[in-house]
Amino acid sequence: MRTTVTLDDDTERMIRDAMHRTQRSFKVTLNEAIRNGLKRAPEHRPAFRVHARPMGLRTGVDPARMHEREQDAEEERFLRVTCRAMLAEK
Repeated sequence: MRTTVTLDDDTERMIRDAMHRTQRSFKVTLNEAIRNGLKRAPEHRPAFRVHARPMGLRTGVDPARMHEREQDAEEERFLRVTCRAMLAEK
């Protein structure tokens, strides 16, 4: 199969160095490099696993809704500051 491939500068340099070492053509060297690289590629990767650990939260606290607690606390701070400012104006 004939195809056009654009090589990065460092990759081309490695192929050219291998050509000079082995005294083979560009085509043979490139095909050999691809075959060797694909043979070494792992065929099967083990599944990524997350090992859960307890977070130490109190019973009834849903960690998926923690942002709501933060938002509630922010609203309470805003109301306190606003009320103080309104009382200071009077």
